[in-house]
Amino acid sequence: MMIIIGGGVAGLMAALAAAPHPVTLLDAGHLGEGAASQLSQGGMAAAIGADDSVALHVADTLAAGTGLCDRAAVERIIGAGPKLVETLLRLGVRFDRDKTGALALGLEAAHVRHRILHANGDATGAEIMRALVAQVRVTPSITVLNATARHIFTDASGVTGVLAVRGDETMALPADRVLLATGGIGGLFRYSTNPEGAIGQGLMLAMGAGAELRDLEFIQFHPTALDAPGSGSLKLISEAVRGEGAKFIDETGAHFMRGNDLAPRDVVARAVFAHAQAGHAVSLDARGIGARFAKRFPAIHAICAQAGIDPATQPIPVRPAAHYHMGGVAVDAEGRTSVPGLWAAGEVARTGLHGANRLASNSLLEAAICGEAAGRGMAGLQAKPMRALPAITKLPRPDAAPLRELMSAHLGVLRDEAGMAQAAEAFAALAPANPAAALCLRIAQAALARKTSVGAHARADATSIDKAA
Repeated sequence: MMIIIGGGVAGLMAALAAAPHPVTLLDAGHLGEGAASQLSQGGMAAAIGADDSVALHVADTLAAGTGLCDRAAVERIIGAGPKLVETLLRLGVRFDRDKTGALALGLEAAHVRHRILHANGDATGAEIMRALVAQVRVTPSITVLNATARHIFTDASGVTGVLAVRGDETMALPADRVLLATGGIGGLFRYSTNPEGAIGQGLMLAMGAGAELRDLEFIQFHPTALDAPGSGSLKLISEAVRGEGAKFIDETGAHFMRGNDLAPRDVVARAVFAHAQAGHAVSLDARGIGARFAKRFPAIHAICAQAGIDPATQPIPVRPAAHYHMGGVAVDAEGRTSVPGLWAAGEVARTGLHGANRLASNSLLEAAICGEAAGRGMAGLQAKPMRALPAITKLPRPDAAPLRELMSAHLGVLRDEAGMAQAAEAFAALAPANPAAALCLRIAQAALARKTSVGAHARADATSIDKAA
């Protein structure tokens, strides 16, 4: 039996790719609604333009990853991009088109070509999800179960099943193949663009099963989350807005990025963070886009309107927020982890594509391609006899509330030895009773072990910047 945990792009693509083999898809809410994929505005990168090439897209990805990408993974995943576009169009995804009817291609940070596909202006993830959910609902081999995975059962031969909960009901589900497609860890921070529930559940499940984790220290902070009152999940102001000409300004009107508004995300996030720490108010000035803003970015326009901002006439206040985890469960080309029968795809997986810093709009690409590959790989294995599962025991619940301030203060945009050590000590004390604290401890330990600054891992106390693998 195959079980897929997670209803985002990676999980849905895996379920469809596994058809007609039967799959149970666990999704904690209504199918797809709680997935970070649903929130993705910026688009999906693919080298399909007449002036573009896979080689150029590969080079941009390697440069953004600051020497820590796995080149074979980059070439494999980026190379599959053009075919993926055809697949998504066949599945019913309605990407935006230009006046000639050709697919419209936008520009985002650190890309040398216009290669970003959008849908409904700034609702690309939602449109891809709409099409995939529709296909899943009419695929008879896929059973959707509204439940939350709490534990993966294993024995000496590998995965044997999943412990899941639905309300007050606890279920032990036998399985010989399980895919983690659970998303990221942004909910472990005070400010994040992820759903608040994205606290690394897949990584906790993988840790419990004994799977290898890699590159946990590389957490990308998006420089332009809407700086609204309160904390928690913040609305994203897509990089595509800067691609259309928006610039960073402060309260004096100064363009403090000096023309580097579309530099790689780690560079921009650090600059925005430093300017704010120096006492400045940071905003994104999109007034040059003018009246076109509402049509080009309808969802972002609505987000701003809810906050009482008219982007055509007012700067948009922004701040960095936890956005994407480049590290995760170590996987091979098909998505297999170090535990037999356990797979991972999407943000929860560490494929080697992103290195130390993800290139804008490569995440939907990776989720779709790697989810599809994992689904095919799982379906291609001969099923094993189901084994009896051990008695269900009470498991501690993950709780991110006592962790967010520590993660934000000491594992955020800028870090140092003393702060990370202080956080690690606090996490160690909480870890026995809180799986989320155990994950935070692993992240802190990985960050402490990397003594140099590289990509999204920026250390204030580092004496050098590492740009080699």
